[in-house]
Amino acid sequence: MGASCHDQKRAVAICLQRSPCVMIQRNTPQKCIEDPALSKDLPELCLAQMKAFLDCKRGMVDMTKRFTGNATLSTGKYDEQYDKLCKGDFDPRDELHKLELLNSQRKE
Repeated sequence: MGASCHDQKRAVAICLQRSPCVMIQRNTPQKCIEDPALSKDLPELCLAQMKAFLDCKRGMVDMTKRFTGNATLSTGKYDEQYDKLCKGDFDPRDELHKLELLNSQRKE
């Protein structure tokens, strides 16, 4: 049950790494989340993924989901992207473009 939120956690990390707060302003992802001045400028996609992650974590301790389960186990969908971003093996302009595309698709 502990690995059920693994994919959501990776999705949040990738989104934060692609955000202008980290890429352009060179803040840490944690600072982008915790500082109210910085967090108001985070893309909506990152905020939605953060909400999904927090709901998943809350579901792990929710007794009403005790028998039905919280979510499916991790699929490893974001592992390759996450590893590339962690190692610095990426083009910042390309990552910002990907985030803008995802954000525009989300609004439609």
